[in-house]
Amino acid sequence: MKKTLLLSVVASGLLFAGGDIAPVEPAVVTPAPAPVVADSGWKFTGKAVVAYGTADVGAGDLFDQDSSWANAGVSLKAENTDVIGGLGLGVKLVGLGTLGLEEDVVSGVFQTADGNLNGGAITELYATYGIGNTSIKLGRQELPKALSPLAYSEDTFDSLFANTYGAALVVNTDLPNTVLVGAWVQTANSGANLGDFNKINGGNGVWMLTAQNKSIDGLTLTGSLYYGQDILGSTDNLVALWGDAAFNVAGLDAGLQVGSIDTGDNTVAFGAKIGGKADIISYGLAATDVNDEGLGVLNVGPILAGGPSTDNALYTTLENNVFYNNYDSTTYMAKIGADVLGGHLCLAGAYSDLGNAWGINDFTEVDLGYTTKVGAVDLTGMYVYSDNDTTDWNTLKVKAVYNF
Repeated sequence: MKKTLLLSVVASGLLFAGGDIAPVEPAVVTPAPAPVVADSGWKFTGKAVVAYGTADVGAGDLFDQDSSWANAGVSLKAENTDVIGGLGLGVKLVGLGTLGLEEDVVSGVFQTADGNLNGGAITELYATYGIGNTSIKLGRQELPKALSPLAYSEDTFDSLFANTYGAALVVNTDLPNTVLVGAWVQTANSGANLGDFNKINGGNGVWMLTAQNKSIDGLTLTGSLYYGQDILGSTDNLVALWGDAAFNVAGLDAGLQVGSIDTGDNTVAFGAKIGGKADIISYGLAATDVNDEGLGVLNVGPILAGGPSTDNALYTTLENNVFYNNYDSTTYMAKIGADVLGGHLCLAGAYSDLGNAWGINDFTEVDLGYTTKVGAVDLTGMYVYSDNDTTDWNTLKVKAVYNF
């Protein structure tokens, strides 16, 4: 469960000055109109984050250096949708480090930027172009989970910064209330090392086609098809289908999902969920079933990049059960939350029946999390109890994020 990390600070400032004072009468002066400064078209955004985690796994106790990990990092993104002739460009720099905490407080990290404790990486670098209702994006970029459920950029507690892909992406909106997405993904980095981009299937990559329709009020239908040649270095091809129907009826949010992942052997998955909010209380129930004969239900991007995945598209995914609910299991999840104490408090639990997979019969997880905002900083704290039928452990995590 340990990882590795670093820190590099990326900073950028812009200073615009202009205007002068013009005398009108000897005793009266009025500001002259400020000179018009043309909009450069560049948009700058960024994020600063600090995170700490500890677990009593194995012989380690909570807060022991050997069983704790931490990261600090900062990102800066520059994007221009029309540099010249409709051609757009985007670049994102990420720096990650430990603030020296590895000397006496922690022994591991959530992420690294380049495999070192302190370093940086270019995680996004792309060009864009639009033709009518069709947009093209080429290069290192994030892929959204809503449109790419089996190969997407993760946004979990452990992913301080999202993993990205080297891809060609085409989006079309010609059809009413419909988004069509086509992609060829050739490289990917893992959440553990953001600067390490690996070829997928020896450069053959993975093809994806997604259609999402919102013609019926309150109903979103999404279907995705993936194809990859010689997956995971074998002679088998990847053929995956994934469908999701999301409903919003009378204040209730419900969903159905079904998927098939064929890599020579076939994995079939089903899921259902329902939830809603009443005043300050939110709630949700979900169940999924995975009949695993092959790859399992995973976010294949980080896996194919040679690293771990901390998330999947199943409705029942919590903090740690992602390693259990994707493989030959039936999982049930329930959660309840409340807007209290100036933030949001949430209690969630999940149980997976694995049928003796890996010699484990079941997995149980309970999460208690709290999020709030202090000024412009988002704060999150989480306690996680995990029991994999052979051992149990506790995890504590805290995270502070400032978006600018």
